Amino acid sequence: MAYPDKTRDTYKGILQGLRDAGIFKQERFIHSPQAADIEVEFPEGSSLRKVINMCANNYLGLSSHPEVVAAAHEGLKTRGYGMSSVRFICGTQDIHKELEARTTKFLGTEDTILFPSCMDANAGVFEAVLTKDDVMISDRLVHASLIDGIRLCGAMPDTFKHSDMAHLEQKLQMHQDRRLRLVITDGVFSMDGDTAKLDEMVALCEKYDAMLLVDDSHSTGFIGKTGRGTHEKYGVLGKIDIITTTFGKALGGATGGCVSGRKELVEMCRQKARPYLFSNTIAPVVVAGVLKVFDILTRSTELRDKLERNAAYWRKGLQEAGFVLKEGDTPIVPVMLFNAKLAQDFSRALYDEGIYAVGFFFPVVPQSQARIRTQLSAGHELHHLDRALAAFTKVGKKFEILGKTRQEIIDRYGM
Repeated sequence: MAYPDKTRDTYKGILQGLRDAGIFKQERFIHSPQAADIEVEFPEGSSLRKVINMCANNYLGLSSHPEVVAAAHEGLKTRGYGMSSVRFICGTQDIHKELEARTTKFLGTEDTILFPSCMDANAGVFEAVLTKDDVMISDRLVHASLIDGIRLCGAMPDTFKHSDMAHLEQKLQMHQDRRLRLVITDGVFSMDGDTAKLDEMVALCEKYDAMLLVDDSHSTGFIGKTGRGTHEKYGVLGKIDIITTTFGKALGGATGGCVSGRKELVEMCRQKARPYLFSNTIAPVVVAGVLKVFDILTRSTELRDKLERNAAYWRKGLQEAGFVLKEGDTPIVPVMLFNAKLAQDFSRALYDEGIYAVGFFFPVVPQSQARIRTQLSAGHELHHLDRALAAFTKVGKKFEILGKTRQEIIDRYGM
């Protein structure tokens, strides 16, 4: 028998252990477009409930924007549903090259190559540009997809303590014998909401003849004065060697990603990056939608400005209510709960109050760092935020965590 009962029982036992520990992940089913207000079925088979969404990557509120939807319809009509091919065979349309050019201009780089997702970009870029004679030095809190890409590459991996520039400099000094040195970081760290010190990192890379790669997926479109990303925020436009980012968050929320940067490095990806060479091209309907997103972003900063105001309002409200928060100034505002089961229970209680916000716990975040990661959107109005703050405060009182320190919460609920 290909799948014996003993094997089945092994996996059943593992899954039951997750349930017993209170960390079994259950999907919610959304029956409406992505927006600040959504209709959700949870648990499966229950009646639909309208809730406020406080945990989407829909930072600019463009996932269901009428102009983006209309552009996608036009792209579907004029360029078809899909390409049924990879780029170098017969999978490149004129609009794919147009999107690469628009992305390059927006990010202030030399060239851009599209990937099916940013995870694919991160999976392909390291192997394409590095060899066993090189070293990759990454921040210890980089995104899981960067870690996966690093694992797929034959270059030597190393790490530095999170945002510790002295430790990074030590590692750069240590690896001067390597052919090439590549420093790797998130722009905005997706679990904590803090930003990389890109100005200091650029200076160190210039001092020690290293390249710098930034995954700016949780930044592109809304961080920086005109939304170019963390490299704009820190005044280093044009100085980042490789930027990987996504079209699946602020830039329309559909799918797709890219590698953007030095033209030689982009060309290396065209020649050698396996997810690019062996995956279908981004669908024309998505390309058309993202092109419209760039039209919207370049004519006004209204959406990123509103998002910035919403994030500041939300953070201030949670602080005044007495929650333990991670420091930061981005639209990612983690409410720290430290205990995995508490995060699950807190999330369910919020849902009962009409707020959709998911609990995060190991292995998504480190042990004893469980949280509710809230994310703000330009689609949120003040009435959404006020209702959500009232619900968070009510649930916080129920679990007796308001005004409590990290240690007091751990003493009550454990780690």
